[in-house]
Amino acid sequence: MKCSSITAMGSVVLLALSVSLCEGEGAEPWVSVSSPGGGLAIEFSVGEKGKPQYRVRRGQEDVILPSGLGFVEFPGREWTNGYTRVELEGLRLHDESWRPIWGERAIVRDHYRGASLIFRRPAPSASLELDVRAYDSGVAFRYVVRGSGEKKSIMIEKEETEFSFREDYKTWAVYSAQGKYSKVKLSELRSSIERPCVVETEDDKVIAIAEAALVDYARMRLRRSESSSRTLVSRLHGPVTASLPLRTPWRVVMAADGPGELLENNHLLLNLNEPNKIKDTSWIRPGKVIREVTLSTKGGMACVDFAVENNLQFIEFDAGWYGDQSRMSSDARTVSRRGLDLQSVIEYAREKNIGVILYVNRRHLERDLDDLLPLYRKWGITGLKFGFVQHGDQRWTRWMHEAIAKCAKYEIMVDVHDEYRMTGWERTYPNFMTAEGIGGDETRPPNEQALANLFNRMIAGPADHTFCYFNGYVDQTTSHAAQLAKMICFFSPWQFLFWYDQPSSAGGEPEFEFIKALPTTWDELRVLHGKVGAYAVVARRKGADWYVGCLNARKARTLEVRLDFLVPGKAYKAHTYHHDPGAGTRTKVGITRKAVDSKTVLSVPMSERGGVAVRIVLEK
Repeated sequence: MKCSSITAMGSVVLLALSVSLCEGEGAEPWVSVSSPGGGLAIEFSVGEKGKPQYRVRRGQEDVILPSGLGFVEFPGREWTNGYTRVELEGLRLHDESWRPIWGERAIVRDHYRGASLIFRRPAPSASLELDVRAYDSGVAFRYVVRGSGEKKSIMIEKEETEFSFREDYKTWAVYSAQGKYSKVKLSELRSSIERPCVVETEDDKVIAIAEAALVDYARMRLRRSESSSRTLVSRLHGPVTASLPLRTPWRVVMAADGPGELLENNHLLLNLNEPNKIKDTSWIRPGKVIREVTLSTKGGMACVDFAVENNLQFIEFDAGWYGDQSRMSSDARTVSRRGLDLQSVIEYAREKNIGVILYVNRRHLERDLDDLLPLYRKWGITGLKFGFVQHGDQRWTRWMHEAIAKCAKYEIMVDVHDEYRMTGWERTYPNFMTAEGIGGDETRPPNEQALANLFNRMIAGPADHTFCYFNGYVDQTTSHAAQLAKMICFFSPWQFLFWYDQPSSAGGEPEFEFIKALPTTWDELRVLHGKVGAYAVVARRKGADWYVGCLNARKARTLEVRLDFLVPGKAYKAHTYHHDPGAGTRTKVGITRKAVDSKTVLSVPMSERGGVAVRIVLEK
């Protein structure tokens, strides 16, 4: 994301502290880094047997109880015990705002109190060092290993970062990035689960555990501790080998009064990543997409015309255009699909200002990427969709991020599909437009699953939800009005709206006025109502206009939506798209229009699998 500094405060060293504790002493002293507003703090001390530990406090309550820190270095050297004191150095206040190229908000504030935290031990002499940041919305830390003498590299076998809770709370568990969520007690977890992980505490409060800036490291998942049913422990997807100095990805703990607050604060993960590294970003373009399903010249031309007519910006050719994606004998440098003149489609699309995205399976990306990128640049391709990427371990995590950086050199945007989840690196390389890592529409999720994804997966960043607007399953599991609502709720700068649909059988419905007007990037985000797996009301602003997505599950309900976010004294018109069994269209979407202002309260009734989309336009 293009990062232009709006306000900046230099890092100022405020204090340095050293706290000593000998094994066997009584109450442990804690050193603390508190957030700028003072409501959240992360604290550190040395526990029994010299165990480094931390806790997270919100007000006067521990949201994370004393939890262990450290890792194990190959061959068996532990960085988890034997420490005698902890030092806090370089406590500083940082306050900076930056403008993303695309995102859910026009301006992102990066406001935290940070420090270096060092656990010392006499023998072995190596200290355990952490970078620490405390934001008002969450805290983050990462391990720092510095080189010394002849030691130039390190192999980390496993990580022992713990997250301990007061009670056996319930969490929204998912065992694969595209899997189905289930609400279970911490003690009932079957195996390691994905992150972000949202834990519900008493009084509807929530805690989220996430990972940020995963670039050249093994992915973290979370497993139940063998010693405590109320504790989660980091589980790396394989060992890590790194040159020194090493800075690991950030471990993040967010705390909020409700799930909507977590979603509103998901820019925390962006702030933990490096600023934009792409100098010229003029070629990076968000937009709406239709997938071309026939893999033909005729179909491609029709999709281009459909895109122009309906204010879409891209068409995508998926698997099969260069042969069987599962065979290494296939060659993504050639078009092998009979009846597809890809170059003619690209040229036609360019004349209409429509971009062309190509799917390429990871097998052929891994083998031929350096040949493909200059070739695709010559063809006029604007984007790539990486298919079935290898993921999780350090090797393939590094490969994928290096591949995205290579794509930037050829002005090619990227969508990563299947089991990968974002960790904020799209700030550093904003040609990384979106990723799957979600049980999207092609998996036919009921609204309950969609609402679990919204308040869990979407903390991580954009999600390619692969909407299937005209597919028959919509009438079986939800409604078309709910589909429109999801287009607002689920953020992705590349929004694939028509996954299975062909131009010959799509379009013409009255609600297409909404699809034509719908942005894919935003200036402001507000979550007005929200309960994981049950309901949500998400409001997004683009310029002077607002879009409100209302989604429901489990039981019929009516939600009151206050429009006090509108500019006082200004007149607006609300265009509401709702399910209407009497509508004379196949989608059964009714449209009502109403004059509104900042004092208006909309009453929004929804069925147990319903949804409502509202477009609020400033009157001229």
